[in-house]
Amino acid sequence: MNVNVSASQISRILSTNDTSATGATPLPTVTYETSSELHSSIILGIAFFLTMLVALKRVLWSCSHREEENIVVTAFYCSILITSSLRAIWFLIPNAVLRDSFTPSAIMAFIHPQWVGTFFNDLLQCLGSISFFSIFILILTLWSSILEKYYHPDAVPDIPLKKFFYIMTYLLLFEALNCVGFLLQVYSSECMILVNAVFVAVVSVICVIFTTFYSRRFRTVLKTLGVVNQVSTDGQIQRIMWITWTGTLFFIFRAITETIFAGTLISFFLRNGKIDEAFNDSMWSDYVFVTHWAEFAILVLMLFILHNRFTNARNNYREVPETPENPKSPNVSSEV
Repeated sequence: MNVNVSASQISRILSTNDTSATGATPLPTVTYETSSELHSSIILGIAFFLTMLVALKRVLWSCSHREEENIVVTAFYCSILITSSLRAIWFLIPNAVLRDSFTPSAIMAFIHPQWVGTFFNDLLQCLGSISFFSIFILILTLWSSILEKYYHPDAVPDIPLKKFFYIMTYLLLFEALNCVGFLLQVYSSECMILVNAVFVAVVSVICVIFTTFYSRRFRTVLKTLGVVNQVSTDGQIQRIMWITWTGTLFFIFRAITETIFAGTLISFFLRNGKIDEAFNDSMWSDYVFVTHWAEFAILVLMLFILHNRFTNARNNYREVPETPENPKSPNVSSEV
């Protein structure tokens, strides 16, 4: 006798609380995505997609101008392009395509029928966060390099993009280890989500600390250069303040939300041994949409700042070469 059982039927059987037949640990209760959540995802996905198109146009423009300073411009636009692309893909792929449950669920690799979709969903979300952080990490490495040049002019100058790629490599290696832990069944997708939340919270706190530290030193340098050269540096200082405040407020907000998220998962797991129902549908949708609308707003703001600065600074850069003897304008990248 032939019995045809679909994957969705198997998923429902395995997700029931009756484990007498299989002896397996019960899988999470399925929470389906509502129509309003689907519509919100589509709107946010389209918003990120449009941001991706703008960033792609800027990347092509930057690549067509082969001046040395445009390497920095291209790196910024590429970070924004990758971030908006990953976010657009994550939101525009219907949730039901990758997994049944809209809220976080506990799934083991190679056991649950939808473990591949769950793994891809969580990986795509974390890679988008890392890519978003790369924008501010690139700014910090540039600020660090320029400040090092002016406070220690005799030191061997470092290569900011090289330092940036080193930092990003370490972040990606950490996420790779998290993926290996899931694939080797050391822990389930619930622990993978928890590790990602702690990871994002820690990186957010580090970004807040270094953004505050370097921006203060940078403002001091610009004020000194303005007095010495009898020129106004108010425009550069204002742009740095915009970047500092937007980055600091966002990362403080992200650190708080991710800490609350991780704390809720840990406390719920300690009480119940699982996180299947740690978040209801409303709480999870609020967390997802509020954090990602904040990301979208900052991406748009960064595009605006970069466009105004780098398209107008090229003439100034030629007029005032970057030399230790003439510190009138440290570097076009310092005016981000």
